Amino acid sequence: MAPSWFQILIVIVLLVLLFGRGKISELMGDVAKGIKSFKKGIAEDDADADVDVDAPDTVKTIEHDKAKTNINKTVKSSRGSKAKAS
Repeated sequence: MAPSWFQILIVIVLLVLLFGRGKISELMGDVAKGIKSFKKGIAEDDADADVDVDAPDTVKTIEHDKAKTNINKTVKSSRGSKAKAS
């Protein structure tokens, strides 16, 4: 059952009586400021993201020593075979 127009009108009148016109308009102004601030923050983040993508100097390389990795695998596999033999 959906509320009728008369019921909605009663709720609006009660809200105006409880909070007053000034308080409701102040609340709506605060909501509008929040939305504008949110949009501005999103726009700034997009602008910062575009700058980061175009900067090739921020690429990091990781040095990998293949000999150390092979030694660690050999040690682990020899330990595992000793444990199985016992």
